[in-house]
Amino acid sequence: MRQISRLIGGLVVLASAMLYLWPVADPAQALTFKAGALVLFAVGLWASSALPEYLVAMLFLLLAALTAVVPSTVVFSGFTTSTLWLVFGGLILAEAVRISGLGLRLASRLLGPFSHSYLAALAGVTLVSSILCFLMPATIARILLLIPILLAFCERLGLPPGSRGFLGIMLAMLTSSFQVGATILPANIPNLVLAGTAEGMHGVQILYLEYLRLHFPIQAVAKATLTIALLYWLFPARVQPSSAPAAPLPPLSPAEWRMAVILSSALGLWATDFLHHIRPGWVGLGAGLVCLLPRVGLLDIHTFNERVRLASFFYIGAVLGVGALIEATRLGTTLFADLPAILGLAPGADFWNFQVLSLLSTGTAMVATSPGQPAVLASMAAELAQATGWSMKTVLMTFAIGFSTVLLPYQVPPVVVGMYAAGVSTRDAARIFLWQALMTIMLLWPLNWLWWWLLGYFTPIH
Repeated sequence: MRQISRLIGGLVVLASAMLYLWPVADPAQALTFKAGALVLFAVGLWASSALPEYLVAMLFLLLAALTAVVPSTVVFSGFTTSTLWLVFGGLILAEAVRISGLGLRLASRLLGPFSHSYLAALAGVTLVSSILCFLMPATIARILLLIPILLAFCERLGLPPGSRGFLGIMLAMLTSSFQVGATILPANIPNLVLAGTAEGMHGVQILYLEYLRLHFPIQAVAKATLTIALLYWLFPARVQPSSAPAAPLPPLSPAEWRMAVILSSALGLWATDFLHHIRPGWVGLGAGLVCLLPRVGLLDIHTFNERVRLASFFYIGAVLGVGALIEATRLGTTLFADLPAILGLAPGADFWNFQVLSLLSTGTAMVATSPGQPAVLASMAAELAQATGWSMKTVLMTFAIGFSTVLLPYQVPPVVVGMYAAGVSTRDAARIFLWQALMTIMLLWPLNWLWWWLLGYFTPIH
């Protein structure tokens, strides 16, 4: 598998170099070729996983600056958006939740009542993963926190590693950690890329509570319920709970109390951003900085340097830079000018438009992976809005339908990391994702359309 990734990566680099050096007389066309080469280099290497995402990000930023296809201020514009600083604050918060012990306490306490049956265990794991999506704004942090807890939980339920019940429990956590998180603005990287490209490229501000109201009822609650049923069917098992009582948890420590206050304050400010108009990024950054304050916070400088991994910070900054490059060179307009007509989009055909754009965004996520999808699609959002008669925000929000509809695990890097750590095979993960995607397209997308219609998101623009 690794050799195939490297082969694909080598072909991507070769194709990018050929496209960049292709002799073109027209200066405008030459600019398109060079911009396309940089985009192909970044997106192709991210999709192939030939190199670590952060390394591809840094190489893209370097090449874009050296080639000067667009000014450096365009390529590095992602670092000026509030969304990227939400990532920075979220990385600090996720580590502070872990190091304080609050995340471990919540997960252990909440799982206790769900050990009497396998179905209850699946529901309990999904619930705990979903709650942590609100509290830990980093998918990989949530997954790595829960894996050792679930290993002990499975042992208590009599589900040995590799058994169908064990796989069902782990897959319930992996799927819900990403897909419930896809409906909570600070919780996942693709959400943040979507918010960043919406702000940086189109001047559209996505609010925390608005995003939650639009996506959470169907994409989180209904999909999580559907996934529990699918896992119960695909990975049937019976539990044999241990009769030994669980060890009681100690009282809340001062660090846990401080972390609880910081988190609840951040959540309160995120949920009321429509009142005070402070962007989620600045709230997240402020909460993260409080965690670093001497005496008040939970992380000292040594822990920050050793434990807070900034690779995803530069990764998202580069993804936003790819989107800015596409927008500045009008690459999306050039390549996809006829796309709305090909797709049959038309004002008033809201149900058709919704299904087609959801399929388009799902297919794009298979090529660009979930984090890269919003940056690729945002470049054609204006043309899609004109073709559908929708507002720009409605078009942008459909991209979340696509990146949360996962067909294969490679589309979500944190899930792949979690699979290896938990001992879940790609085959088993692909089974649940493919069944989940099929049921989502057949059942949940029509429900999504109805929910959006009730909220007035298809009101024609004037």
